[in-house]
Amino acid sequence: MKLLCILGLAATLFTSVSFASSAQVNTAVHLDVFKTATCGCCKKWISHLKQSEIAVASQDLPYLDVLKRDAGIAPAYRSCHTAFSKDGFVFEGHVPARYIKTFLASPPAGALGLSVPGMPAGSPGMEMGDRFTPYNIMLLNEDGSASVFAHIASYEEQF
Repeated sequence: MKLLCILGLAATLFTSVSFASSAQVNTAVHLDVFKTATCGCCKKWISHLKQSEIAVASQDLPYLDVLKRDAGIAPAYRSCHTAFSKDGFVFEGHVPARYIKTFLASPPAGALGLSVPGMPAGSPGMEMGDRFTPYNIMLLNEDGSASVFAHIASYEEQF
């Protein structure tokens, strides 16, 4: 129920955002992304999603802490941007498009969404030349628990 209230807030905030047309992106996956205006890696992550045929609408907000808190994302799993699917699932941080699609194809019971905590070097949107830091994609559950959804050991595993 709390997530539905958040999505209502999100819908209200999107009144001035232009959405990608079906001619631009032919996909059933659409995410509403909330970010700050000054975050360059968020823009790169959005480009990654679009290249992976995920439709995106983004909204710049001055602060994201309340949105993240109300979405049920514990501080340990937060990153710089937050996205919501049309079904209310949350994707926090630099989650690769491949894993978003996998998750949405068969969401686990009781799941809130996925998170890549922090900003790992080499994750989508955080490319830094040849630098890559292995990282975990965390499965966030509605009860506040979390577990590893996938371990990304190499740059290539993200795609």
